[in-house]
Amino acid sequence: MNKNKSIYLMISGSALLLAGVIALFELTNLDITIQDKFYNFQTHSWIINRRNPILNLFFYTGPKYLYASFGVFCLTKLILTPKSKECIRNKYYKVVLCLVLIPLTISGIKKISNIYTPAQTIRYGGEYPHVKVFESYPKDFHPRKSGRGWPAGHASGGFSLMALYYFFKKRSNQFLGLSIGLLAGWITGLYQTLNGQHYLSHSFITMLIAWILINLVELFVKPKIQREEIIN
Repeated sequence: MNKNKSIYLMISGSALLLAGVIALFELTNLDITIQDKFYNFQTHSWIINRRNPILNLFFYTGPKYLYASFGVFCLTKLILTPKSKECIRNKYYKVVLCLVLIPLTISGIKKISNIYTPAQTIRYGGEYPHVKVFESYPKDFHPRKSGRGWPAGHASGGFSLMALYYFFKKRSNQFLGLSIGLLAGWITGLYQTLNGQHYLSHSFITMLIAWILINLVELFVKPKIQREEIIN
């Protein structure tokens, strides 16, 4: 099977899985059932305190700086790599593009989804009703601000690193790159779930969107030399 056909199958399979995941959590109360495990209804507290400075450094602020630093590193390598090595430049360009495109896409979806985080909902001590993505708010609901809890934004930086899968040619290195992205995304995503900032489904959805975008970038962003060969 050629590479492009494999990528098309990857995109279509991931899109179907994304639709399935959304349907699963939309049609069931699985998110609530899972989230309840992380909240103490007697003390009104989450299993992880998001104001803990050490945990915040390791799982929130720290990863942001790491992703940004890695992005700057890849951008620097892109700029410094000679134009004669177009294929290598293209690899760095794709990684940088994914590191920017994925968080921006997730952020854009969050702005229009109008879904509140668990901690913001009435069930967990907040002031807003729990509404799923395709449900409507009560007619008498007039919020002070829109929700921006769906999907998981913080995890998007980690899942962007799945782009390393296509950076390497050797199969073992590809899966290492993919594993780094999955690990980074889920560490930050689970941290946000355990402190009430996201439901578990939010990270699954971000992961799948990220993987679809990574494959689209790999499919359509070609080295300049290769594009010229195709034209000629």
